[in-house]
Amino acid sequence: MPENASPTELTSQYTAQVTADLETNAKEQERIGAEIAALQEQLTALQRDHQVLVSIQQAIDAAPAAVQPATDSTKIPAPRTKPATAPGTGAPARARAKKTAARTGRDATAKPAAVPRAGKAAKTVQPTLVSLVRHYLGEQSEPRSAAEIATALGQTHPDRNVKTTVVRTTIEGLVARNQAQRTKQGSSVFYTTPNTPQQSTPAQTDKDSAPADA
Repeated sequence: MPENASPTELTSQYTAQVTADLETNAKEQERIGAEIAALQEQLTALQRDHQVLVSIQQAIDAAPAAVQPATDSTKIPAPRTKPATAPGTGAPARARAKKTAARTGRDATAKPAAVPRAGKAAKTVQPTLVSLVRHYLGEQSEPRSAAEIATALGQTHPDRNVKTTVVRTTIEGLVARNQAQRTKQGSSVFYTTPNTPQQSTPAQTDKDSAPADA
């Protein structure tokens, strides 16, 4: 910096330097925020998968306890001893013993308890928002705004709460990783995949194709 610079020149130089530093800082915050949002989305998917796997493991652990071999519950009748009773009273005792043994056998061969199916605990793992946005941009032949992408994904996946702000943050993360491109047309920002040629927006296409006034 020249020693003989006037105060006005010094102020102008400092202002330009601070403005450049602020712009760099804002871009860095935007990039880091996009990465945090993408990582949070991945963490949520992993936590959802963990709950599904825990449910399956609990169902598998509970299955052997519910099924018991029939031989475990079968009780062999104790050997009959000749009761010291008067003659003629032994036959009814033997008949009662046979009925008890038959009843025990029927109880042992009863239908075992139903085993819970582990398949019911499994749930379909939904794709992450990053993969949905990347797949959607790859199918488009024209640049799309964050609002258009959020609307399309909301219609395709009504069970997910797709917000424009989250979509914009996710796309900026893709831009930071060179997996998407950002273009500005006036005050609007549009996004495309790196291998998709940039084309005019629908509004500009309609404007260009409108007939001239006679």
